[in-house]
Amino acid sequence: MKEHKQIKDWGLGLTGPTIIAGPCSAETPEQIEQICIEMKENNVIPSMFRAGIWKPRTRPGSFEGIGEEGLKWMEIVRHHLNIPITVEVGNAAHAEIALRNNVDVVWVGARTTVNPFAVQEIADALKGTDIPVMVKNPMNPDLDLWIGALERFHAVGLTKLAAIHRGFSDAYDKRYRNKPNWSMPMHLKRVWTGMEVINDPSHIVGKRDGILEIAQKAMNFGLDGLMIETHNDPDKAWSDAKQQVTPARLKEILDAIDFKRPLESEQPSERLNDLRRAVDHMDDQLLDILQERFAVIDQIGSHKREHHLPVFQSDRWKDVMESRTLKGVEKNLSEKFMKELLYCIHEESVKRQEKQLRAADPVKK
Repeated sequence: MKEHKQIKDWGLGLTGPTIIAGPCSAETPEQIEQICIEMKENNVIPSMFRAGIWKPRTRPGSFEGIGEEGLKWMEIVRHHLNIPITVEVGNAAHAEIALRNNVDVVWVGARTTVNPFAVQEIADALKGTDIPVMVKNPMNPDLDLWIGALERFHAVGLTKLAAIHRGFSDAYDKRYRNKPNWSMPMHLKRVWTGMEVINDPSHIVGKRDGILEIAQKAMNFGLDGLMIETHNDPDKAWSDAKQQVTPARLKEILDAIDFKRPLESEQPSERLNDLRRAVDHMDDQLLDILQERFAVIDQIGSHKREHHLPVFQSDRWKDVMESRTLKGVEKNLSEKFMKELLYCIHEESVKRQEKQLRAADPVKK
């Protein structure tokens, strides 16, 4: 994967952590005005005001957004708060309408990011402007797809780009609406130097009670801001009622978060350096042990090949998973971590044994 170097005018150009707040959906002009009033009353003025104008719903018949009419209501936000407006665009027509209505920033939703054709059409519609664009991660954990969407906007001359981390679909993890998979936004920031990544705890948790915890984790991981869905009467919201908060609660959440981030020039203490050196040494030992383990696996593969035994033996695999997971839990390692670790090791073991079988059988090469 190619590295992306920092560009002088990269990002959204906002100072400090970027806070984006507003309703999941613009419903009425009265709703928009009341949210603005309560934001002012609670002294919580975000960096940007978000509002869903077009809503991509899973099934027909749900509220799919108020449409272009709602963009006219954004003048209410400018009057009360005097901050930039951002809306989601799902196709080229949306992008063109947003431009005509002087939207300050647009974002591409997760359901659109998965479709390179749709992303390219939106990029082409925005070509020749300098409008900032934010791109949510695709619904599935595909880093290349996420980066590819950002690259399409960069390729048409748009450099004011940011990514939004809203989590990934996972049918087996019921703790979240969308599993955060923190390694993905961290890896994006590593391969694309200077890329701002804004966390969307509302969509990750799917319920208002867990927003603070996820938002703090995002700051701990060094992400660049938060997008939090905010409504004057969340329980009566026309979409995603469970995950929206009032402006008063938004204020409480932001006040509770530790936004402190170490300066890049700040030197670690000698104690921290000692601990890091200890970790480096243990990592070297782990790699040596893994090398020895896979050397034994290669011998097992040779034995299976000579005696015509199958690579995968379910009883043995079940015993390894259960016994090693139990030992790990007894050593204060989480069950989830142990299972993921063992799956990775097992997958590599099977690949090595299958490679030996192919090498011994010309037909399978």
